[in-house]
Amino acid sequence: MRHRVAGKKLSRSVGHRTALRRNLVTELFRHDAIRTTRAKAEAIRGQAEKLITLAKRGLAAGETDPAKEVHARRLAAARLNDPAIVQRLFSEIAPQFQDRPGGYTQMFKLGLRKGDAAQIVLLKLVED
Repeated sequence: MRHRVAGKKLSRSVGHRTALRRNLVTELFRHDAIRTTRAKAEAIRGQAEKLITLAKRGLAAGETDPAKEVHARRLAAARLNDPAIVQRLFSEIAPQFQDRPGGYTQMFKLGLRKGDAAQIVLLKLVED
């Protein structure tokens, strides 16, 4: 039974999988789009959307209580590798999606990778 077991293993150990997800989400926020396999994109899509929602709530709460914004920034920093990307998430990305209730990412199929025929996708942030 797989009760309460979430996420894809991606044929990696726990540490390798955690580092892979952090790096992919960080690069998605750095470049607004990444080209990767479909399995990896599906594995990080939810995490990226949750971080954007966290940043949006942190900005909204920061207007009334600055401590809540600091808390949200610390939670985001614990899940991302780069402090500059945390700053970009709160200053550029979250305000861009302030009026959007969800669905911050899009996935476009690009075809199959030569060699192992893995499906390649473009995961990008939605532009309003």
